[in-house]
Amino acid sequence: MTEKTEKTEKTEKIALTPKTHTTPPAKFSHGVKKGNILQVAGQVGFLPAVEGQSPTPAGPGLREQTLQTLANVKAILEEGGASWDDAVMIRVYLTDVGHFAELNGIYNTYFEEQGLTAPPAARTTVYVGLPAGLLIEIDALAVLG
Repeated sequence: MTEKTEKTEKTEKIALTPKTHTTPPAKFSHGVKKGNILQVAGQVGFLPAVEGQSPTPAGPGLREQTLQTLANVKAILEEGGASWDDAVMIRVYLTDVGHFAELNGIYNTYFEEQGLTAPPAARTTVYVGLPAGLLIEIDALAVLG
């Protein structure tokens, strides 16, 4: 009996940082693509980066921060050649359980406006602590192709 051995090339891991984002504050990437998998790190509602300025939240309210957070996640998806249609899992982290219903309204309207052609991604929502002033964080997992 002869064993057949196949040579496989190691898939390169690519860090993704859109121009709208600052360098992460610690040793991590905003997004990572390896093969057809794209993982977006947790994003918050910071406005697009301005060189030499500290990150600024989109606003004090959940609506402004949620829409900016979704825009930040979308920018990383696009940087990696993906879209919301490629997202298979979205995780939402809220700081206040009282925001759940409001979040669902914002989230549903946002995705209705995106014109998705694929079924919506799975979603998990949990409650966490975030730095002062930040109300929401979102990450996503996408599979391309």
